[in-house]
Amino acid sequence: MGIQKDRVRFNVGGKIFDTTSTSLANAGRNSIFGAMFDENWNFQSKYVSEEYFIDRNPSCFAVLLDLLRTGELHMPSDIPEKLLYREALFYGLLDHVRSAKWGHFDGNRLHLSGYMTGRAPGDGTAIRASPDGGCAVAHGSMVHVYNWMLDEHPPINLDYQRVNDVGWIDCDNIVITACERLGREDGGMGLFSSRTGELRYKFQIKHEGQMKSFTGGALCFSPDYKIFSSCKGRSNEYGIGVWDQVNGKQIDFFYESPGWSLGEADKLQWLNGTNCLLVATLFPRKDNCYISLLDFREKKMVWSWSDMGAPITIDEKRVRDATAMEENNSICVVNEYEDLGFMDLRSTGGSVRWSSRSRLMKGKMPDEPCYPKLALHSGQLFSSMNDCISVFCGNDWVLTSRLRRNYGDSICDFSIGGDRLFALHSEENVFDIWETPASPIL
Repeated sequence: MGIQKDRVRFNVGGKIFDTTSTSLANAGRNSIFGAMFDENWNFQSKYVSEEYFIDRNPSCFAVLLDLLRTGELHMPSDIPEKLLYREALFYGLLDHVRSAKWGHFDGNRLHLSGYMTGRAPGDGTAIRASPDGGCAVAHGSMVHVYNWMLDEHPPINLDYQRVNDVGWIDCDNIVITACERLGREDGGMGLFSSRTGELRYKFQIKHEGQMKSFTGGALCFSPDYKIFSSCKGRSNEYGIGVWDQVNGKQIDFFYESPGWSLGEADKLQWLNGTNCLLVATLFPRKDNCYISLLDFREKKMVWSWSDMGAPITIDEKRVRDATAMEENNSICVVNEYEDLGFMDLRSTGGSVRWSSRSRLMKGKMPDEPCYPKLALHSGQLFSSMNDCISVFCGNDWVLTSRLRRNYGDSICDFSIGGDRLFALHSEENVFDIWETPASPIL
């Protein structure tokens, strides 16, 4: 992009602003100013020496123009933050504001930016971050949906069907799985509008050519537009269902084999490198833990581990969460003391190599614990434990920082997305928002 020197004048809400095409070019092609440039980013002569009227808020325009000039966002105290977001959306500069407000996600630089108290009492089921930094919170039969400005959309009410999991297809579409109710033939899985809560369609499942009702469980998505969900049917149709994300049609089903567990899985994770699905059924949902990798191309289980038949020890019997680490050819697990364990994906049936360097509880658990959760994001490993989240980095997964606020009860779930980390507490739908501060411009 060449240096632009053309002078441009705007009349915004009656106030005159003079700027240059150089500053406007920083807005990008998708902004309202993108049409002023040709395909080679040369400023079009017809826009020179004319005044352009825009019937919008002039105070917000001044802030946004300064952002284009300097790359820095300075918010005057007399401008409501959400008003600026609304104006940025009009000009197509919302991504610029977001980038200036917080930086690229880094677990070691996160700071607590705020918290939200919802309207749904009782224990939370799950929290899921959206791609743009909003989130969805599941409580009982309700899902509360927030956009990235943390404005709440109309809640999604499943009429007393317990929600099991929530997943974002994109910022406008959300998938929810729920328990089947006997005698009602409902439950299963549905696609909803995240903005209105409208049910767009229900995902159906067939076994031997017949439509069946089912309980939908853990969710996962693959880059080739497939949706995976653990499924539990009335007639022992247990396994992993696969649907086309675009048309909602069922395209596959992986039945669980005798002596194994897939249909009641706690966690699914798609592995891009191997094109396999991690399926983890964990204690206490089942008396034993079952972790496996499924290859849907060959319809076979290519890796598996279970503590069934192993010596009864606390470490081996109480795996609470698992996540695959493809770059390390390993699976990381965690127990209730936040001990991390690792299993080699290159060998099947091996034991867990436990590391107790992160142990804090020294064998003592709170009266009503929230069991640890794991997440891998941008080469950093996150593990929740009671009221804090630990961050591990490096080849040896060294503990590098902890995220904890000064008040609040145990964390029952957390999720990372849109350069934010959301932590859901176990009481009254309270969740924290952690963000990485923007790096200073030198």
